Amino acid sequence: MKTIKILGTGCTNCKVTEAIVREVVAELSIEVTIEKVEDMQQIMEFDVMSTPAIVVDGKVVLSGKVPTKEACKNLLVAILANEAMDASCCGGNTSCC
Repeated sequence: MKTIKILGTGCTNCKVTEAIVREVVAELSIEVTIEKVEDMQQIMEFDVMSTPAIVVDGKVVLSGKVPTKEACKNLLVAILANEAMDASCCGGNTSCC
């Protein structure tokens, strides 16, 4: 199962970002675990210089701004589509495609 982390210290922008991510995940019926990370030490482990930030499976995919709902949806769909392509195309070996 995928993990989405919302990095932020609890400011309004971070809370709005979390709400948007949760709403998009529900609309897309994606099975994920969503975690809110507010601890600065944990946030620093991702080398994020500004919050809010969104991390999918350990990779920072957005930082420093609140995404629109549409941008968040496009981002998550693109990530899922890329992973589906990688998994289905020769077991992830893109040299054969």
